[in-house]
Amino acid sequence: MSEPISGSAAAGAAGAAAFKALGGPAAVAGGASVLATIVVMVMTLPKNRGEWAVALISTVVASLCGGAAAIQYLGLAQWMTTTNGAMALGGIYFSCGLPGWTIVRWVFNFLNKRKDKELPEIVAELADDARKITAGGPNG
Repeated sequence: MSEPISGSAAAGAAGAAAFKALGGPAAVAGGASVLATIVVMVMTLPKNRGEWAVALISTVVASLCGGAAAIQYLGLAQWMTTTNGAMALGGIYFSCGLPGWTIVRWVFNFLNKRKDKELPEIVAELADDARKITAGGPNG
């Protein structure tokens, strides 16, 4: 009769092997990105196919790149070596994907409102806004 510890160690090794066979950390990051994209698209329905594509791309890129940057910055990369650690990091990938579509939408709205202006005019407007903010309010 085998000891419970050795039996559970074998099961743990089998689970880790299955995790790696399914893509491991990449599967966690991809799965979290997909879930973040679904949440974003359900909460802010795209108006047309173009918005749908932009929402999809920006959410996935924000999830993968932002999540990887946050994990690196926080020094959590070693968590990817264990199944439970990698799953925990999936929450970081998910969270980083959520603001992606919103930020892209804000940028495009900002640019669309100023589409008839020249670049120097836009830069001057931004500089003026920055001065107002650092001066303590909208009235300077």
